[in-house]
Amino acid sequence: MNKAFEQTVVFKGTTAAELFDIFLDSEKHTEIHNGAEARISKEVGGKFSLLNGNLTGKNLLIIPNRMIVQSWRGNVWEKDDPHSILSLIFSNIKGGAQIQMVHAFTPDQFDELWKEVYWDPIRKYLKKKL
Repeated sequence: MNKAFEQTVVFKGTTAAELFDIFLDSEKHTEIHNGAEARISKEVGGKFSLLNGNLTGKNLLIIPNRMIVQSWRGNVWEKDDPHSILSLIFSNIKGGAQIQMVHAFTPDQFDELWKEVYWDPIRKYLKKKL
């Protein structure tokens, strides 16, 4: 398990609010993953299930349009593996928006998977909206 990794990702032609919404809107989250079901509570303490139930967790902190902190658990993780903690900070920048992400206590390959599983699909989703 990784202790933690960080990534900062820039998205052109969008806003922090739009990116924030993708992470907490079940329909949009499902769409970025080509129909893999997402059920997401928008409330602190609320639970979520992503990618047809392969990832589950709980919202620990939500600051609307600015920050999301969640606990995550993969269905293939070992029983004694800790829940991972995901922190996403959304901000507007010139020409678009960015996400600063810190993800702690994840399987080793997670830092590489984020591009494939989240960043590229979000870019594709945003392109379709233009």
